[in-house]
Amino acid sequence: MYLFRGGMAGEQAANVPQDHMQKWMKWMESLAEKGIMVGGEPLVPTGKQVNGSKKVVTDGPFIEAKELVGGYLIVNAKDINDAVEISKGCPIFEVDGKLEVRPIQKMEM
Repeated sequence: MYLFRGGMAGEQAANVPQDHMQKWMKWMESLAEKGIMVGGEPLVPTGKQVNGSKKVVTDGPFIEAKELVGGYLIVNAKDINDAVEISKGCPIFEVDGKLEVRPIQKMEM
């Protein structure tokens, strides 16, 4: 799974240049055509947090834009190193964003 952090997240996302969005679409279409992309979506920058044993609900998250998770993508890869190599084509790096690569743990039911 890719978690996208920073780049043009939060309020900046509304002002993303059209050519940058086209790069994202082209990159994701390429992954889909190769059977690599399973799915993913951008995330709205605001939400709610439910915290602790008392389940206290607060608005949030309130963190710096560079750490805000702006979206996710699930990909098919041989292993984490393959996923890292695939991620290097992501347009988020052009705007100093981060891409976190995380394996999804299988759960047996």
